[in-house]
Amino acid sequence: MDLVNRLLNILVPIFSNHAFIFFFPVYLCFQSVHYVWRSIFSENMAGKVVVIAGASSGMGEHIAYEYGKRGAFLVIGARRENALREVAETAYLLGSPRAIPLRTDVSKVDDCRRLIETAINQFGRLDHLVLAAGVTPVSLFEETFHVTNFAPAMASKAAVVSFFETLRVEFASDIGITLVTPGLIESEMTKGKFLNKDGKMIVDQELRDVVMSATPIERVERLAKAVVNSASRGDKYLTVPPWFKMTFFIKMLLREAVDWFNHWFFIPEPGVPPTEAVSKKVVDIPGLKDILWPDSVRSPKIKTN
Repeated sequence: MDLVNRLLNILVPIFSNHAFIFFFPVYLCFQSVHYVWRSIFSENMAGKVVVIAGASSGMGEHIAYEYGKRGAFLVIGARRENALREVAETAYLLGSPRAIPLRTDVSKVDDCRRLIETAINQFGRLDHLVLAAGVTPVSLFEETFHVTNFAPAMASKAAVVSFFETLRVEFASDIGITLVTPGLIESEMTKGKFLNKDGKMIVDQELRDVVMSATPIERVERLAKAVVNSASRGDKYLTVPPWFKMTFFIKMLLREAVDWFNHWFFIPEPGVPPTEAVSKKVVDIPGLKDILWPDSVRSPKIKTN
């Protein structure tokens, strides 16, 4: 066994490097042709049935509008009933034949089951399922005494990519799965809506500035259009905005440098308030937010019900 592993340690890198150099250009050509083909024969959304979880604001809200513009039937879920009804009415006005709002807490199995069953009972089928519900925790590990306070964030993020990639292998081409990796998008999160160390939802734009710093924020309408286009083509992955893909390669090639920079840039010295981090000082440069951020994220006002 040891001998086999030693041989593999020598041969696999050599073979992989040569195979990559030979096959990668061929793979890129195939992907380009396949992309054009899928774009020409993309799925028509008119009359399709779409369920969207997390549709009361932000990404989920505007994805509902985009599907509505294309004539899809909608069943949309979120915890804020009044906001959800407003989204349903707007989606209907934009072109959806029918949009059904349903109060849904995605952390509850029964609520999720009811959301799906409503679509099946009302329309007889389900064509697209969009999972856009999620929250972001913002606090240092040393300030966190109860990890369970972050259960909503863990449920929305931890192992999601691995889970759906496994489903993709199991279902093969029977069910299409598009995994969306967004950068910073115009939403309540980029307004400063976070889970604090006590697990309570807050809006803190000072802390938002520390975490997001001078990163450009993409408009949510562009994301929604890209998501629906990508799902209609049957793409496996989507990154919005596209330039955000390069952060993966930077992290992969310069791991130690990225770790050092993140610690220096985002974490102040012990005993110094988070708002004194370098990241906060950079984004406070006069006029920088005007260039990088949409006006909507300047206001701390979010939907409350």
